[in-house]
Amino acid sequence: MPKVDDAFTTYDAQANREDLSDIIYNIDPFDTPIMTAIGRRNISNVVFDWQTEDLPNVDTAADLEGFELARAAATPTVRQTGVAQIKHRDATVSGSQDAANPAGKRKEMAHQMALVSKALKRDCEKIMFGTAQVAATGSAAVARTTRAFVNWIYTNTTFQSGALGADPIPGTNTPVVDDGVPVAFTEDMLNDTLELCYMNGAEPSLLFVNAHNKRVVSTFLGRTSARQMIAANKVVNSVTLYASDFGDLKVLPHRWMRGSDAFLIDPAYARVAYYRKFQRSPIAKIGDADTEMILTEFGLQVDNEAAHGVIRDLVAA
Repeated sequence: MPKVDDAFTTYDAQANREDLSDIIYNIDPFDTPIMTAIGRRNISNVVFDWQTEDLPNVDTAADLEGFELARAAATPTVRQTGVAQIKHRDATVSGSQDAANPAGKRKEMAHQMALVSKALKRDCEKIMFGTAQVAATGSAAVARTTRAFVNWIYTNTTFQSGALGADPIPGTNTPVVDDGVPVAFTEDMLNDTLELCYMNGAEPSLLFVNAHNKRVVSTFLGRTSARQMIAANKVVNSVTLYASDFGDLKVLPHRWMRGSDAFLIDPAYARVAYYRKFQRSPIAKIGDADTEMILTEFGLQVDNEAAHGVIRDLVAA
């Protein structure tokens, strides 16, 4: 169909007002499942401590009638140490931009700080599970880093390959994890580790895995049913609750953890220790721009590492 002669079109117009939506679309994930699940405590020093203890060994020996008491040694507690690390994010906005009337925002700085606060919480979440970080006292040249889950758990650990004893070193602040050749995650691995946890008194209720191994867990048979019909045109083929011989596990995919590990966590025995909670501060001006920073100083406290478990050397993708 031909165009009407001399019709004035939008291609000719120079003054049409723009149509810019007031909604800003962002799908970047910022969920923090481990920080949400575990507890919190306030600390008053960058180096913080807590205590653990074990019951005396089981003794089934019978006592003689009229026995003479042989005094047993008292059981001392074990002092555990954690370190708080500093983490920050910041944003800088020019005076001109902050005076503007941007679409979808009241003020540019407020919007930027909302973004970086979510990013900072995501950073802290990844630090919790760790990328083989090592706790350090720090110095003028070396930043303190907290000891992550990956470096804490050594009692209830199953390796699929690699040298035995490649766990973090008990009772030290220099834990090392030696990764072996990865193998595929299986249901037997999970149940073997749950059995180990049970024998050592642990009752984990959360299973954290990466996206690939969440799909693997959905193929395991230890659940109520492999497939459940919801409606004529919908089928669920997923596991969110794994029913094992040693209790139920809530299965949670985690975006930021090491894919070679599967963590069995009891949230009652871990917490985020805050030396400084999330705080927003303006930074001194050096020109026609404003800078603001959000900062936290925190550490991971694993109340008793034997309350948790980990399966190592898994195929991550």
